[in-house]
Amino acid sequence: MADAAAFDQVVKTYRTGPFGRGAGVPALRGVTLTVPTGGVFGLLGPNRAGKTTLVKLLLSLAAPTSGTIARLGAPLGDRRTLGRIGYMHENHAFPRYLSAGELLGFYGGLSDLPTARVSERVDELLARVGLADRRSEPIARFSKGMVQRLGLAQALINDPELLILDEPTEGLDLGGRQLLRSVVREFKAAHKTVLLVSHVLPEVEELCDTLAVIVAGRLVHTGTVAALVRDPRTGEKRSLESALKPIYEKGQAA
Repeated sequence: MADAAAFDQVVKTYRTGPFGRGAGVPALRGVTLTVPTGGVFGLLGPNRAGKTTLVKLLLSLAAPTSGTIARLGAPLGDRRTLGRIGYMHENHAFPRYLSAGELLGFYGGLSDLPTARVSERVDELLARVGLADRRSEPIARFSKGMVQRLGLAQALINDPELLILDEPTEGLDLGGRQLLRSVVREFKAAHKTVLLVSHVLPEVEELCDTLAVIVAGRLVHTGTVAALVRDPRTGEKRSLESALKPIYEKGQAA
């Protein structure tokens, strides 16, 4: 079975200056990383480490400067694979004049779902995220937490094989966080893949099987969560925060 994602010596430099002729700002520096199919994969790192850039490249929202990327076993040039991916961003820019039902219907159409199936999915997902009674209400009236719930529904509209969650619990209440955890566990049970980008370390420790750490555009650690939280000197369990601190510091000093 093909990996969910594979990055091979990926470099991304954002050009600066007039007409992009400046020296440029490096965002990724030769990242080689594999996200296996099945399970929950965490992507961690401090702010401006390159995590968002990595996700943008995977979604074809930006192009790598060099290196190669495979998505669900196919090269980035195969855009058909995008229909098998769901993406939930922390800050949604949904058209606020649309209703919740209209928005999900629009994304269902983008995913090439049959019209009858789009209607079914809209009903299913609005009920799932607790917004069934707000189907016809414009998004402009939604709270941030409600928009996040709608964002989760949007990410699930095409029943994706790979679900990318970028800081997904931002603005969610306790019920919303529990809903998100439930969705993640369902993906794991179905042997689908979740790529979780988060700064909420207890959430990462609870949900993720494996993780990768990026610091200053470089991949500085990959491994299982279970191994990382085991103190190599004593064998006792430690917090994920204490385990990550020396990794962050070493990566920043490199």
